[in-house]
Amino acid sequence: MGRSESYEAKTEQLIQPLIDANHFELVDVEFVKEGSDWYLRVYIDKEGGITVDDCELISRAFNEILDREDYISEQYIFEVSSPGLMRPLKKEKDFERSIGKLIDIKLFKAEDKCKEFTGELEAYDRDTVTMKMDDGTQKVFERSNLAMIRLAFV
Repeated sequence: MGRSESYEAKTEQLIQPLIDANHFELVDVEFVKEGSDWYLRVYIDKEGGITVDDCELISRAFNEILDREDYISEQYIFEVSSPGLMRPLKKEKDFERSIGKLIDIKLFKAEDKCKEFTGELEAYDRDTVTMKMDDGTQKVFERSNLAMIRLAFV
């Protein structure tokens, strides 16, 4: 496990009780470098959507935990945010929740001379994603070839 993954895992472990206590969902945690700055980002959601006040509540409470635990050696900017409409499907619960919904897929390597597909998410497992295409046919994609997968924005 790399440094970023370690920080992300520790953040998930520390923030989950706070998320649960407020009846939110922890969508994702990322520790990424953009330009010269490191960012620790926590994405949260809830039924009906997240508000700025929700993000502020989690941010203030978790800042105290970050100060106390002090497990990240780099200087970083901490952000709490809604995952947004265009968020990628990453976790098991994202895929589960999206069964039967329209999704967009972008591939690393073209299939049938195409790198982008839209269809209904029909099934998934650890290695594949199955879409029902507009013409009613099924298409199976290797997850290792997925550059991006998200709900379609219609």
